[in-house]
Amino acid sequence: MWDYSEKVMEHYRNPKNVGCIEDATVVGEAGSLTCGDMLKIYIKLDENNIITDAKFQTFGCGSAVASSSVLTEMIIGKSLEEAKRITNKDIADALGGLPAQKMHCSVMGHEALEDAIKKLENPKEEQDEREKDPGEKIVCTCFNISEKTIEQIINKKEVKTMDDVLSMTEASSGCGRCRSVIVKMLEKKLKNCKNLSQTQKILKINNIIEKIIAPELQKDGGDIELLDVVDNIVKVRLKGSCEGCRNSVLTLKNFVESTLKEQVCKNIEVIREE
Repeated sequence: MWDYSEKVMEHYRNPKNVGCIEDATVVGEAGSLTCGDMLKIYIKLDENNIITDAKFQTFGCGSAVASSSVLTEMIIGKSLEEAKRITNKDIADALGGLPAQKMHCSVMGHEALEDAIKKLENPKEEQDEREKDPGEKIVCTCFNISEKTIEQIINKKEVKTMDDVLSMTEASSGCGRCRSVIVKMLEKKLKNCKNLSQTQKILKINNIIEKIIAPELQKDGGDIELLDVVDNIVKVRLKGSCEGCRNSVLTLKNFVESTLKEQVCKNIEVIREE
């Protein structure tokens, strides 16, 4: 069960500004019903570009409702320029924080706001976009998340790791087959490990596992075996006492993965296979 703040529960139980504005100046949209989350935000501006009213309609979880609700409160009374400076982190902070698995709900609110502002500032460009072929390359087929959406997330300053991407989208949280594609997209931005060929990387990872990680696990009757390295995804098998240990996830992330991140490349992700 996720730990929600009192602010999240308040906006979920008693959401503010639910509904639509018939004569809205602009309507911003984000998400899709295919993904399971969708948001429309209606914005009314006066002649001075001050947001005089904002309402929302959403199909999503409690975090999506709370994020949309608090966002409308944040932007009412603000100028368009002030609203442009609001980030998804600001939305989450206004709720007293969100669980990492639900950060994508604040991202959806921010994307809907960005969409509305883009329509206001570039109406012709927006029309041109609608007239183009709407087909986009889908990276995460489980949640219908496009390459463009993931690129937008990765280009945010605070996004540096796969965990950051997961906290802002549901990409790869299903079957996980798109994980390696997203890692490649991260690498393209961060340009990490660029001085190592894949062969050099595998040799270095294997050396660290054999010389540093395995000896430590063997002290408590455990062991580890390197199975494969695909891009920056390291597949391993835990053996001995580690195999059935209830703390094996902590061992994998807090020791094995953190050691490889420190010694080889900070983009490495370790996955356990049976």
